[in-house]
Amino acid sequence: MDASQIAEGRQRWQARLDAAIAAGKVRDADFTTLSGTEVDPVYGPPEGADDPRFERIGWPGEYPFTRGLYSTGYRGRTWTIRQFAGFGNARQTNERYKMILRSGGGGLSVAFDMPTLMGRDSDDARSLGEVGHCGVAIDSAADMDELFDGIPLGDVTTSMTISGPAVPIFCMYVVAAERQGVAVGDLNGTLQTDIFKEYIAQKEWLFEPEPHLRLIGDLMEYSAANVPDYKPLSVSGYHIREAGSTAAQELAFTLADGFGYVELGLSRGLDVDVFAPGLSFFFDAHVDFFEEIAKFRAARRIWARWLRDVYGAKTEKAQWLRFHTQTAGVSLTGQQPYNNVVRTAVEALAAVLGGTNSLHTNALDEVLALPTESSAEIALRTQQVLMEETGVANVADPLGGSWYVEALTDRLEAEAEEIFDRIRTMGERDRRWHDAYGPMTAGILRGIEDGWFTGETAESAFQHQQRVEKGDKRVVGVNVHTDTVTGALDILRVSHEVEDAQRDVLAQRRAARDDAAVRAALAAMVEVARSDENIIPAILDAVRVEATLGEICDVLRAEWGVYSEPARF
Repeated sequence: MDASQIAEGRQRWQARLDAAIAAGKVRDADFTTLSGTEVDPVYGPPEGADDPRFERIGWPGEYPFTRGLYSTGYRGRTWTIRQFAGFGNARQTNERYKMILRSGGGGLSVAFDMPTLMGRDSDDARSLGEVGHCGVAIDSAADMDELFDGIPLGDVTTSMTISGPAVPIFCMYVVAAERQGVAVGDLNGTLQTDIFKEYIAQKEWLFEPEPHLRLIGDLMEYSAANVPDYKPLSVSGYHIREAGSTAAQELAFTLADGFGYVELGLSRGLDVDVFAPGLSFFFDAHVDFFEEIAKFRAARRIWARWLRDVYGAKTEKAQWLRFHTQTAGVSLTGQQPYNNVVRTAVEALAAVLGGTNSLHTNALDEVLALPTESSAEIALRTQQVLMEETGVANVADPLGGSWYVEALTDRLEAEAEEIFDRIRTMGERDRRWHDAYGPMTAGILRGIEDGWFTGETAESAFQHQQRVEKGDKRVVGVNVHTDTVTGALDILRVSHEVEDAQRDVLAQRRAARDDAAVRAALAAMVEVARSDENIIPAILDAVRVEATLGEICDVLRAEWGVYSEPARF
């Protein structure tokens, strides 16, 4: 790009910044260094200089959005501090949420226990010993009422990390809002709902892929029509990376999944400029600092180009890749766990310099158990130190133009494109899926069925573990600098009494509800499942009469069947 084109881009950026300032969209804050030196909102090539790279780099708030979605960067709005939390029962988790909000958290992120993630009630025999242990137990809308008691759902954005039974959980959230007197159209937040990554990495599914896609498509339609600010899909690379993928694989598999959901929306006849802004993303921030920054920048650029050039999105919002980040759980070590505070801070800084829209920082003890209140506070304060003390929110994309960061960004983009080609080629082998959805979706479904994604990830995980065991990759406290004076941590333990109490409460709620109304609502839901009608209103009706999560999922299992992953060797 020559100097005149770069100058024109700067003028466009300046005009957008001036408009934001005039509209009161820039924070009233101190934008100086610690020494008192004023810093500019963004930096670029020297005046009059050519830079052939700049077409790919650009200015903040302008296609291809490599440097961020907004001309103001974090001067307009800092990232949302959204701490992931949930344990025990709804009352206990409600207390933790109120602590997070009192301490400066800007949004909530719900962790569910394993029975809830698998669409099972707390009194299901398969739930024994798991209730409340890896997150909060939610059996019905009454639990959701208690989870958000005293927390106005019209004012707080809420992210819910659940995929298999995401739709009935969403309906419970909507009903809880109704009971608070909040209009459904005022809700704002994110539901994960990403079933592709379950088959690829996390393994928490209920049905075969296509019934899940039916539910997701219905949710996309319902949200676009009724909850305009809500994000019904958070395409998740986090779990793919935690399973052992490389940064390039996380980037490519995640964006491919996102393209699959775009094709799903298009197959429903939806307008990409209407539904695409409802797609958000969820990435891992690992410990290789510069590679992670480059990954985030490449993700925005790839998504914008594909949405515009492949899927025909015309508006900027439809081309935007908005993402949440969580620091890498897999990077935490049980050995010398206080070192995890440092790892988390470095990973969080990479996410911020990469332009994340919201962020969760892991607690130092999460490798051992759910966070204690004190370790959760340290994790929260880590973000606040970055935000308030370091100056990283003063300048948009401060590493833009770095020879190293730009080279890494280009390399990751090229590697991702190679993987996209392989996935689309796999899709050509099944014309049924190809014709029903599109080439990327067909490739994803074929790759799931063939075990290609899990095989690629497993090989990457194996190679990394070999490097650690040989000492080629050093991990402090594990294979280097292993001497320590620190002792064991006091960790949070969830009592078995939580499970007993949850089962008792569930029994009481079943005894108090109108069983005939529940049976009728579940039967009506099954009839809708057999038709082409949108199923969301029918699930909402079942939730309103206190049908449980397990009951809703079980009647759909009976109708659609269950999925078991084929054995592969």
